[in-house]
Amino acid sequence: MLKALIFDFDGLILDTETPEVSVWQSIYREHGYELPVAEWEKTIGGYGISNFDAAEHLELLSQGRLDAVSARMRHRKESEKIVHTSPVLPGVIDMIEQAKKNGLQVAIGSSSPHSWVDEHVKRLGIFDYFDHIICQDDVPAGRTKPNPDIFLKALDQLNVKHDAAVVFEDSPNGVTAARRAEIFVVAVPNPMTAKMGVKGDITLPSLAGLSLHELNEHVKKGDVFAG
Repeated sequence: MLKALIFDFDGLILDTETPEVSVWQSIYREHGYELPVAEWEKTIGGYGISNFDAAEHLELLSQGRLDAVSARMRHRKESEKIVHTSPVLPGVIDMIEQAKKNGLQVAIGSSSPHSWVDEHVKRLGIFDYFDHIICQDDVPAGRTKPNPDIFLKALDQLNVKHDAAVVFEDSPNGVTAARRAEIFVVAVPNPMTAKMGVKGDITLPSLAGLSLHELNEHVKKGDVFAG
């Protein structure tokens, strides 16, 4: 029986990922360079498989004419302005409300720090929906996604077994982490991660098209469905 839902944050509840890459692309192009998107993609949803730093890379390309600190500050200012005007992604709140109505626990499992996730969840007015919020601060250094530690920690805090939970993810790192934790995973790619071929046990363009009842049926059958 399904007892808990675990949501990624960046790119799943709130699309922070598309603004982050689009602003970097704009900054790079302003100076005659192209952001190496393939390297950037490795960092999405976790930090375990790449240490790529766009600001440091730009400084290197420009042979020091552009300093990493200034570039990083500009990127943060411009991308956060976009993020702060972005709504919760379609279907997320409805799925959470269905879960709560049916007695399921709800958690966030994110590779971002609490300082980022908690601030936005409170700003969006959905903080009280979640029974637990597990972030990079809650696992050992270097053990964020694609390692399973965040989701294993979530299962422990929720006090549920892996086969009684579902993870919602948008990135390859997140899907890999969920599979390593042996949790059924629903992939909902955003405009950025859709280009990366993300596939879960269920793959959907939006959570708006999925009911809790339908999800439960897929989990019980062990379906693999691409929508």
